[in-house]
Amino acid sequence: MDDAKLDALGQTIVSALPGAATGHTVAFNQLTVDVEVSKIVEVVKYLRDDPNCRFVNFTDITAADYPSREKRFDVIYHFLSPTLNTRIRLKAQADETTQVPSLIDVFPGADWFEREAYDLYGVFFVGHPDMRRILTDYGFEGHPLRKDFPLTGFVEVRYDDQEKRVVYEPVRLNQEFRKFDFLSPWEGADYPLPGDEKAGPKV
Repeated sequence: MDDAKLDALGQTIVSALPGAATGHTVAFNQLTVDVEVSKIVEVVKYLRDDPNCRFVNFTDITAADYPSREKRFDVIYHFLSPTLNTRIRLKAQADETTQVPSLIDVFPGADWFEREAYDLYGVFFVGHPDMRRILTDYGFEGHPLRKDFPLTGFVEVRYDDQEKRVVYEPVRLNQEFRKFDFLSPWEGADYPLPGDEKAGPKV
């Protein structure tokens, strides 16, 4: 489907769902529709059932984190319409306390995708029958795909040979903090580096 047809489809969806679908864009030959998060189920039912859409193939749910925004998360949904031979992306903004309606009653396959978004981003889906972590371990702290989650994590896991079991310990950074000057590789440092003494005097 070319961009003009995608744009026309986006206009049709937005005009059919006032207050639920708030806008649309077309980029890279894909239609994105902005959705009011509380109305996501209404929008998805329309996309699935309307004969001009027939987005009957649920693909996935994920999120993106923008910590500087008041509503830091974009909750993102992807669907495929075999009838139209095209895909659509829905984007709904949410914050850390927003209760996003679950899609399980419309698409049961949303189950594990919603659990994954909860586990990795902390997006909570209300109406989900089993909203618990799916990828991280029991007792895991935080949500590892948030931008403010430390790269080292909070705990490290190792096998203790004396206790004969896996143990969890707070992360210890054994390497002292190093200062990086981020010079271009084609520039030389203006101070001696370890090993320079082996090169002999510069000519």
